[in-house]
Amino acid sequence: MNGDERRKQIIDILKHSSSPVPGTQLAQILDVSRQVIVQDIALIRAKDIDIFSTNRGYVINDKKEYSRIFKVIHEDDEVETELGAIVDMGGWIRDVFVYHKVYGVIRADMNIHSRRDIKKYLEEIASGKSSLLKNVTSGYHYHTIVADDEQTLDIIQEELGRLGFLAKLKEYEPVDFWNK
Repeated sequence: MNGDERRKQIIDILKHSSSPVPGTQLAQILDVSRQVIVQDIALIRAKDIDIFSTNRGYVINDKKEYSRIFKVIHEDDEVETELGAIVDMGGWIRDVFVYHKVYGVIRADMNIHSRRDIKKYLEEIASGKSSLLKNVTSGYHYHTIVADDEQTLDIIQEELGRLGFLAKLKEYEPVDFWNK
């Protein structure tokens, strides 16, 4: 068995294992040294395959995430409703950003996964340390929303629309926000 075949087999073993697989076990199964396994794991990771090293062995993360950017507008007192709708429907908020005509895209990570995260975020804003980024652009802002599947993103989009929070893109706004 050559190196490519061995690495494919490592991936297959990890994908079908319900628990972490120790490197020594992989070495025994594949009849190579533990050091060869360590090198193979490094090569697999270099190909953007997400493998975690735990104290009990290797685990592969093959969970796929889907994301969509939503342009929204609402009042300051509706932030909790907006963010709550997203997490209640099964999504999480990766970031918030605005498109400013002079400065371009201004982005901030949010990483809001739960109502608890929302409460903490709102407490930070209420403390007066800073104001909402959306206020730089008259309330218009964007969120990158992440979910386990496209259907969940569709449900979130429907809910944001039902709440009246979705906004249309203007002709001057870039379509690909990530590259601006």
